[in-house]
Amino acid sequence: MDVENDHRNWFQKNWKWAVPSLGCLSVIVVFILLFGVMVGKVTNIFEDSVPYSVGMEALQKNELVINKLGKPIETDGMFQGTINYKNDFGAADLKIPIKGPKGEASLMIIAEKNGENWTYQTMEVSFKDSNEKIDLLENFKTIE
Repeated sequence: MDVENDHRNWFQKNWKWAVPSLGCLSVIVVFILLFGVMVGKVTNIFEDSVPYSVGMEALQKNELVINKLGKPIETDGMFQGTINYKNDFGAADLKIPIKGPKGEASLMIIAEKNGENWTYQTMEVSFKDSNEKIDLLENFKTIE
């Protein structure tokens, strides 16, 4: 066929490689969207937990943490760890990246639930720019 007299549109000329490429691209987009939804749901599970709420409240009230990170202090990225509930028993082992205007840190929480109460073994802030840690459990061990 003469190239000058070829009146087919772009898709008609290139369909043999365009269709498979679009199919692969569609699969990749679907996987990215599913991953985003999964990350969002896991983040919500952590954020809705009592240990997360208590830890964030404790660090927001701690003057040493505020002086080191500044205000506002907020989460910064993907949470790590586990949280398990079964009936009135549970366990949480969380590492939450946090940041403020002055720096970055991680909030570590290790807790167990027995009945309605959570008992905290660890609740501390570790700063990225130093080896300094601030223990947030100085004032309490069990919170309902």
